[in-house]
Amino acid sequence: MAVKSPCIDVCSFDGKSGYCVGCLRTLEEARLWKKMTDHRRHQIINDRHRRQAKLKVEISE
Repeated sequence: MAVKSPCIDVCSFDGKSGYCVGCLRTLEEARLWKKMTDHRRHQIINDRHRRQAKLKVEISE
């Protein structure tokens, strides 16, 4: 079964981190999502907490 996209239709990219504030993927990751292997998709989703922490730190700076 394919890994579902984490997109929540809030496509706004942070200038410092490059992550979407909605789904925490980079623009390239969002574009290539349908072509990625499930393994790569899981890697991106599993990295969500680290990315979220990085985004919060950069926003507060």
